[in-house]
Amino acid sequence: MNTGRHAGGFGLLSLARWTTVTTTSSTYSDVVLPQVVFAGKLYEGGDRVYCPFCRHPDSRVIDSRTADDGTAIRRRRSCPECGRRFTTQETVILMVSKRSGVTEPFNRDKIVRGVQRACQGRPVSEDKLAILAQRVEETIRARGMAEVPSHEVGLAILGPLRELDEVAYLRFASVYRGFESLADFEDEIEALRKARETRTAGLTDSE
Repeated sequence: MNTGRHAGGFGLLSLARWTTVTTTSSTYSDVVLPQVVFAGKLYEGGDRVYCPFCRHPDSRVIDSRTADDGTAIRRRRSCPECGRRFTTQETVILMVSKRSGVTEPFNRDKIVRGVQRACQGRPVSEDKLAILAQRVEETIRARGMAEVPSHEVGLAILGPLRELDEVAYLRFASVYRGFESLADFEDEIEALRKARETRTAGLTDSE
């Protein structure tokens, strides 16, 4: 069996810091729909951010708080030029380094699109696929590593997909693990059958 193939062309994952600035209302508690969105890297030696209203090249932080279970920091800022206030959110973004050496931000949509092909004709909703992609990202982030080998991304997909739909899992695994014969499928089906029997036995014992 050839294990050198990887689903979705993922390479190594690394971490990079970006800032997304979203304007809100003038009071911190009343958040309205975003009017202006600006994204850019943090400056070396500081966190200067252009005002999205008047483009003044600096702003003052008046409040900071963690968000998204500690994976992001939201900062309430005030522009000394026009006096308007806005919110920035600083998050850690996973970067995907492909085998070609090209890097790009981790994208849940790419996970969903890769799994969708395996789920064709199966009773799997878009909401369930979105939850699967979220679980994959959370699994990778939880390792706290700056770089993660590409096969770890595939492994992070296999578990949730097996729970979601066994047929879709078998299709995906056949590509990811490079099945080359009927025996490869038979071995995987047998492993699925044993796992199901183990779960059933566990439920019976708990009753």
